[in-house]
Amino acid sequence: MTSLSRRAFVTAAMASLLVSCGGHGTDSTAPEHPGSAPVPSRTSAKAAHGLGRSVPVGLRIPAIGVDTPVMQLGLAADGSVQVPPITAHDRAGWYRNSPTPGQTGPSVILGHVTVGTYGDGVFRRLAQLRKGDRIVARLENGRTAEFTVDAVRTVAKADFPSDEVYGDVDRPELRLITCGGARTGTGYLDNVIVFAALSSATP
Repeated sequence: MTSLSRRAFVTAAMASLLVSCGGHGTDSTAPEHPGSAPVPSRTSAKAAHGLGRSVPVGLRIPAIGVDTPVMQLGLAADGSVQVPPITAHDRAGWYRNSPTPGQTGPSVILGHVTVGTYGDGVFRRLAQLRKGDRIVARLENGRTAEFTVDAVRTVAKADFPSDEVYGDVDRPELRLITCGGARTGTGYLDNVIVFAALSSATP
């Protein structure tokens, strides 16, 4: 990651990361004060060599039936991360100031759990993932990066673990984020976070 991209990544991580989960306003998913929950295990996935930078164009999660295009997300005017639009054809979004899937560091992909009157979002079943499940990112250069889930956590938005989600790691990892838990009039009270590590890649 370039120094400029890293600064933008850290800035966004320390600011509020907004994800609209119901199509009625936005929900804060990364408060300024990170939580103190234990760091997920990083020993479940076998080691794999990292890849060069290549933008993700698709994401497949066989265990929950996800096969989605991936759009790019930047920063909104208030410094928060943009979210995918609320549309009938919902898709995931990769935060472009994070590493691309397969690069060393945490690559961040966001998705909605619901999309207003359109119904279920692309990450509606994200909380059903379990340790050992596969996630496959299709890259712009034609390669694929396969990740193995280390942990799936549902956390209160007030206790979002920013350091664990965005902090530096010494291997290629993936973070998938959506909303979860009980629903209020404007959104959801919790976030679902998937932690995964690179296990293999196509040549």
